[in-house]
Amino acid sequence: MIAKLRTEIEKTVVGQKEAVDLVLMAMLCNGHALLVGVPGLAKTTLVKSLAQASGLDFGRIQFTPDLMPSDVVGTEMLNADRQLVFQKGPLFAQVLLADEINRTPPKTQSALLEAMQERSVTAMGNTMLLPKPFFVLATQNPVEQEGTYPLPEAQLDRFLFLIELGYPSLEEEIAIVQRTTTGHTPSTQAVWSAEDWIRMQQDIAEMPVPPAVVEAAVKLVHATRNPLAVEGKTYIQWGAGPRASQALIQAAKAHAFLHGKNAPDKEDIAAIAVPVLRHRIVLTYQATADGWSDRSLVEELVKRYL
Repeated sequence: MIAKLRTEIEKTVVGQKEAVDLVLMAMLCNGHALLVGVPGLAKTTLVKSLAQASGLDFGRIQFTPDLMPSDVVGTEMLNADRQLVFQKGPLFAQVLLADEINRTPPKTQSALLEAMQERSVTAMGNTMLLPKPFFVLATQNPVEQEGTYPLPEAQLDRFLFLIELGYPSLEEEIAIVQRTTTGHTPSTQAVWSAEDWIRMQQDIAEMPVPPAVVEAAVKLVHATRNPLAVEGKTYIQWGAGPRASQALIQAAKAHAFLHGKNAPDKEDIAAIAVPVLRHRIVLTYQATADGWSDRSLVEELVKRYL
C-alpha cells in the first residue's frame, strides 16, 4: 500500500523522496508537518497530490496579512429563511494546506492551535469536531521575511516535523522540465481511503517500544535543555519540552513501520531526530556566531547522547 501511494505521488512530484517519506510518517502518526523551502520546490503540489492519492478531502488556505480567524474557521450567516447558520470554513477538511502560514498575524495563526491539538473547533459557543483523519500541512518561505510574522513557539511545538525541502538535482530538474512543458498534466488517482489511514495509525499506535529506546529518546530531549551540552559552551537558549519526547517515539514508530520493523530502535530515533527537534530549540547568538545551525546542533547532540 505504501508503494502504491508513493507511485501515485511520483506522477506529479519528481524527487523530494525524503520530504515525501517525512510527510507520510507525520500523517501515519496523526501529526502535522511544516514544510520549509524556497518557492518552486513543489511544496503545494506535494500536499495536493498526497491528499488526492490518499482519497482525502483537501482544503487550502492562502494566508495573507488581512486574513481573519473567521476566514479560517467559519462564521454564522443568514440563510434564505433568515436564520443564522454556521458556514464552515476551509479548516473543515481532512488535509489542510496552510500556505505561507507565516504571512498572517498571530491572531489568525492561533485559530489553528485548537484544531491542531484537539481536532475540534469552537465557534459561536459551540464545539465542533473536525473530520477524521485531520492533518495540517503548512508551508513557509524561509527567504523572504518582509511582511511576515514568525510562528510562536507554542504553535511550532504542535508540528511533529519541520521538513526542509532542498533544490532538485540536475537530473531531477531535467525530468521536471520535460514533464511539465509538454501540455500534458498527469492525474493522481486515489489508492487509499480515510479508513486505511485510521487503521494504519492504530497499528502504529499499538506498536511496542522497548524501554531502552524510550529512555534514549528522553535523554536526547533532556540534552537539548542543557545550555552547555555541546563543547561546554552556551549554545542552547531554550530546549525542547516533553511533547518532543512523545514526538520522537511516535515518529520512530512510523519510521520503523515504513522500514518493515516490528518495533523501533535507536537507529530510528537518530533518523528522525533532526525534523522532530530542530524547530523546538532556540539557539543563542554565540551558537550562530560559531557557525552552528539548528540542524547541525541536533546532529551533534545525536552523536554525543544517542
